[in-house]
Amino acid sequence: MNIKEQIDILVKLQKIEIESDDIKSKLSNVSKKLDSFDAKLKEFEQSIIDEESLLNDLNKEYRSYDSDAQTSLALIKKSQEKLRAVKTNKEYQSLLKEMEELKAKNSQAEDEMLLGLDRIDETEKNISVKKDEYSRVKERVNSDKETIMQEVEIGKERLAKLEAEWNEVSSKVKPELLKRYMMVKRQVKGIAIASVKKSVCSGCNMNLPPQMYNELQRCDSLKFCPNCQRIIYWEKS
Repeated sequence: MNIKEQIDILVKLQKIEIESDDIKSKLSNVSKKLDSFDAKLKEFEQSIIDEESLLNDLNKEYRSYDSDAQTSLALIKKSQEKLRAVKTNKEYQSLLKEMEELKAKNSQAEDEMLLGLDRIDETEKNISVKKDEYSRVKERVNSDKETIMQEVEIGKERLAKLEAEWNEVSSKVKPELLKRYMMVKRQVKGIAIASVKKSVCSGCNMNLPPQMYNELQRCDSLKFCPNCQRIIYWEKS
């Protein structure tokens, strides 16, 4: 097997590795994607919990003002009864002042109750809207998760086939050449073999010396880019 045929096998081997690395990268990001989906749902859940907590506080506040209003009304009624039994003008004026204060307090409580009812109504609507939106988001998230898991299974199956293909293809490369290829791959941390077109190395985009480019076209020996140290081969224009 001549050097050109060996180079062709290495190019095929590299294509297998590139596809495998791409699949592995996608699979490694799956857990991050799933975590981001869960975080989105938790954010919605917390938002609903916060609204429900607010609603609970508003209801407590409403009941407190309602209690104050009921107490004021009861005291006003008692003052009215006392008013009929007073004998002096001083007592009469004192009771009138007390009743005015109680009426003012009752009026304030009733105003707060009306405002509270508006806020309760608004909060209940917000909760309803958020729950509906949460249901839609959860449905979409579950669908996306299912799609991702299907893609994961497809990726794993393809990865297993690529691994088998790599083993088959690599067995056709001379051991010393394969060893050299793997060493270059480690050194450059990625693409180990690059094509050269019009004297330019596709690995580093640098021009080759004219003599080397001429030698490369003969395909009679293994060549390395003098700049990036990758294995290089001639690609016709």
